[in-house]
Amino acid sequence: MRFRHPDGSVVHLAYCTNVHPAETLDGVLAQLRDHCEPVRRRLGRDRLGIGLWLARDAARALVTDPAALRGLRTELDRRGLEVVTLNGFPYEGFGAEEVKYRVYKPDWADPERLDHTTALARVLAQLLPDDVTEGSISTLPLAWRTAYDDERAAAAHAALTALGDRLDALEELTGRSIRIGLEPEPGCTVETTRDAIAPLTALDHDRIGICVDTCHLATSFEDPHTALDALTRAGIPVVKSQLSAALHAEHPRLPEVRTALAVFDEPRFLHQTRTRTSTALHGTDDLGQALADGALPTGTPWRAHFHVPLHAAPAAPLTSTLPVLHAALTGLVGGPHPLTRHLEVETYTWQALPPELRPRARAQLADGIAAELTLARDLLTDLGLKELP
Repeated sequence: MRFRHPDGSVVHLAYCTNVHPAETLDGVLAQLRDHCEPVRRRLGRDRLGIGLWLARDAARALVTDPAALRGLRTELDRRGLEVVTLNGFPYEGFGAEEVKYRVYKPDWADPERLDHTTALARVLAQLLPDDVTEGSISTLPLAWRTAYDDERAAAAHAALTALGDRLDALEELTGRSIRIGLEPEPGCTVETTRDAIAPLTALDHDRIGICVDTCHLATSFEDPHTALDALTRAGIPVVKSQLSAALHAEHPRLPEVRTALAVFDEPRFLHQTRTRTSTALHGTDDLGQALADGALPTGTPWRAHFHVPLHAAPAAPLTSTLPVLHAALTGLVGGPHPLTRHLEVETYTWQALPPELRPRARAQLADGIAAELTLARDLLTDLGLKELP
């Protein structure tokens, strides 16, 4: 979906396909047929943006076989789909029964991460629509915080420097500019937007910036306007933003609230949980750990890294951080010029929701994704952007 900003530029809205993960190119093609095109049809659009997640094997197949890459581009066009952004965070296995800490490997100190991201950039340069010259890729925020020492930090810096050089060369070759955004996430070396400023300033390459995920922003209790102002002052580009909402518990000391939270403690994904007191930010790596007696202070609200559907807040006594998303979006595209032109709805946890909330058929999932995109569209038009055909 495309929107005209009041300054005349085009802002793209997509949804991320990591909600229906596939490890192979055949799986990706099946996604387009079984999920993406049905969502487009529900929205009554001739064209729908998707943020592709390409696992290692799918990316390798595309970058080594020009015919396969042309075939994917043809299939996108045939189904009324377009790609301006990729999700390069998960490397493989995102559909496994247990993902948890595995999603942070390989990190930016490992050569595989540089090779994979380079492959993604080469693929994206060929998938961009004919009238679009800029693409974006979100990626791991350096590494999970444990076992990340000065030696690994130096290796990660060198890898990102090499990536910047490769992206420069790619634009010279293709005329397409691909940018990378580190995606701050609780528990990682770069947990907040503030944490991203120093390494990105040291890197000093305008093709490498930040991806603002509004669930992660909210989980860490960051104020959106403060965060965006700091990035602007530091000259850090917002390469893309993932529109998502976290799980919010206003009164975690109450037994009924803890019971409600426990229903969201599921085995597939990591649900980092945070609370901010007057003195500090406190946290655990997972929701189940937070629910253990004494793990977190209970006199202030809790937020958990659980991407809940944008249009459907959890039932009381829980809610979502949709107001944080709204405030962030206002800062990102509500001003005289957009801070980013790539927006991506990223609710990948539909099948991790409590059983009674999970879609039981493809049609229900398509309905839910279409409803999320409709909400995002309405927020954008309320900010003065005009939806384009």
